[in-house]
Amino acid sequence: MFEYQLNMAETVGFAIILLLLGRWIKKKVSFFEKFFIPAPVIGGTLFSIILLIGHQTETFTFTFNDDIKNLLMIAFFTTVGFSASLKILKKGGVGVALFLLAAVVLVILQDIVGPVLAKALGINPLLGLAAGSIPLTGGHGTSGAFGPYLEDLGATGATVVAVASATYGLIAGCLIGGPIGRRLMIKNNLKPTENKAGVDDSILGSTTEVTEERLFSAVVYIGIAMGIGATITLILGNHGIKFPAYLMGMVVAAIIRNILDFNQKQLPFNEIGIVGNISLSLFLSMALMSMKLWQLIDLAVPLIVILLVQTLLMAFFAYFITFNIMGRDYDAAVMSTGHCGFGLGATPNAMANMETFTTANGPSVKAFFIIPIVGSLFIDFINAGVIQTFATWIVNNFM
Repeated sequence: MFEYQLNMAETVGFAIILLLLGRWIKKKVSFFEKFFIPAPVIGGTLFSIILLIGHQTETFTFTFNDDIKNLLMIAFFTTVGFSASLKILKKGGVGVALFLLAAVVLVILQDIVGPVLAKALGINPLLGLAAGSIPLTGGHGTSGAFGPYLEDLGATGATVVAVASATYGLIAGCLIGGPIGRRLMIKNNLKPTENKAGVDDSILGSTTEVTEERLFSAVVYIGIAMGIGATITLILGNHGIKFPAYLMGMVVAAIIRNILDFNQKQLPFNEIGIVGNISLSLFLSMALMSMKLWQLIDLAVPLIVILLVQTLLMAFFAYFITFNIMGRDYDAAVMSTGHCGFGLGATPNAMANMETFTTANGPSVKAFFIIPIVGSLFIDFINAGVIQTFATWIVNNFM
């Protein structure tokens, strides 16, 4: 068998090529645009299929350097930490808090359903966790980060399961959102109402032009949070307390954000977001291009069962829980539609669901304000803690 091992520079170059290929394919194939399939997922998965062919035919294989991939993962989740503002949560009002509560409850239910079904189907419960909130509420970024973490805990194939589940979720979330919202609207005879979110858009951060100075400032903040987080992780590890590599960086970033908020000082939000998006794209490309798809073959049937049940859970949750918690009005129906995309896919899917629904039935300012705030500023941070808690519990009780 021909085997080629790529060094760090070659790995970065190869990942960029696949990312560009994914972008090109996405522009050419409307299906990928419609369901918001990320470009690195397209390019990375395409190459992982080529790797599968090489493995099955025993003709070739490629090995990539993981150091830069891990650094990019930590960088991305550190930028997520900078978005966890208690000030925004407070100013967002009761609606933001209520939807965040609904999203957290769903995360917990997803992480109960996945492992329980996995155990019943005779596979590692950690693989059930890889088909829970990691790929569904978390998406591809969380899948790429926690898949290797679960594999380190003994769940062979967790990364492949998580990524496959995340891709399924993007599609399923778009498919079920509209029908649920329409059913709620017709059953409850709902009509659009004039409303305002009641929050000053300025609290979401600066929208000033990107400059080299501001970009450098963003890198400084990210680097400091990553460095302090890595040091804390090392110290805790020496005392037998283990966390995912990125978690402490995210926590430190959140602390910095809230200290600056308290002192009424602003971070370079746009630039931090740019660094985070670039890090995520390259990280996903690297994570997916090295997927071992052959590990998915024996897990196909159990995974399908788990994902179908998770889809039903999302549908029932949006219909009975989200709608009722958010006020049983037209805005609540729109948010239920969005929650399907949010809880199975990603925030862009939620926005697409709501855009399609409101275009046909009338506007909802409240829904378009609340869901992006929870999706982009809070849920990833909380989801990481819930996942860590469930993973630890499963290892201590079932492994």
